[in-house]
Amino acid sequence: MEQDRVKELEERVAQEEAELAELRDRLRLAAQKYRALLLQMAPEVPEELVVGETVEEVEKSFLAAQQVVEKVKKALEARLIKERVPAGAPPRSAPNLSPLSPREKIAYGLGKRQA
Repeated sequence: MEQDRVKELEERVAQEEAELAELRDRLRLAAQKYRALLLQMAPEVPEELVVGETVEEVEKSFLAAQQVVEKVKKALEARLIKERVPAGAPPRSAPNLSPLSPREKIAYGLGKRQA
């Protein structure tokens, strides 16, 4: 009788272990699908930075990856602003003739240089 009880409990343990393995596989699959969805919604996040076996691990690594992307983005924007070169030539303006004497202005207007 006790052997029957032991055998019954061993079968039950084997059945529970099989269910547990199936649940772990389902959890892993759910985490993979969640990861794929997150990466699809945020294509700027590198896939390599998002890892994990559970939904919680995937979410934690995704949030960390997003922070890295934001830091890099801000650094690049700051660098671009610092190194920005205006497009095109500066607007042309007439030369400032106010410090010239009337004689120098006339000479300038006639295209002659005064030495």
